[in-house]
Amino acid sequence: MALVTIDGSDGPVEAWLARPDGGTGISHGVLMYMDAIGLRPRIFDMADRIASWGYAVLVPNVFYRSGTVEQTSPHTDLRAPGEREVYFRGAVPRMDALTSDLSRKDTTRYLEVLRELTGSDDLAVVGYCMGVRLALRAAGDHPDLVGAVAGFHGGALVTGADDSPHLSLATARAGILLRHADQDRSMPAQAMATIVESCQLAGLDLSQDVYTGAPHGYSMADTSMYDEGAAERHFRDLRAHLEHTRRPALRGDASSRVDPRG
Repeated sequence: MALVTIDGSDGPVEAWLARPDGGTGISHGVLMYMDAIGLRPRIFDMADRIASWGYAVLVPNVFYRSGTVEQTSPHTDLRAPGEREVYFRGAVPRMDALTSDLSRKDTTRYLEVLRELTGSDDLAVVGYCMGVRLALRAAGDHPDLVGAVAGFHGGALVTGADDSPHLSLATARAGILLRHADQDRSMPAQAMATIVESCQLAGLDLSQDVYTGAPHGYSMADTSMYDEGAAERHFRDLRAHLEHTRRPALRGDASSRVDPRG
């Protein structure tokens, strides 16, 4: 488990790389997309937990063009009243600057790195909040590499724009797991229905649900939106999804392909 630097499409990218203890016994790779709050200890902990199930997990700082991990991560307690809202005033410009064109070419690079690390042509992408949008696009843009997608408390997955994330489902070949926040204005019932229709048209396996009573951001223990019950449920659902949608073996011994540096 370490913070490493990889060559990104537009410069160096800091990323958290998590592996099972000893770096052996890796079955597949997971590209994990953080939420808008940044690459920080809570994200490290979540990635480490996923890695303990037998995966190599790569979590890039998707805001690398806007600054380093130190510069783009919070330095206040977002569990305190109002602090989360204050932080987002600075985070929104970073989110807006990460256009779909930029994020898509970044995803291509991140998947290349993960493929090199694991030797696997069957990867998973997991996203949180804004990261769910990136995960859906990854599935549509790279159907031969992305076999599983999971998204938690995602927002604005269905829009009227030409690059609406849900449109990527048309070219995806992945199993899709989505677990929404309750009464989330950014993911209304009509948007969920559109997701269902899109997956049906594409012939995709979809598991979509709402965690009753869980607010947007429920998985993030370092913010005021944390819901422990929903967070633990999300880990259970994610683990089952990854296990049921991965092919059983890699090409050869993946443990020998994991770069020991970092």
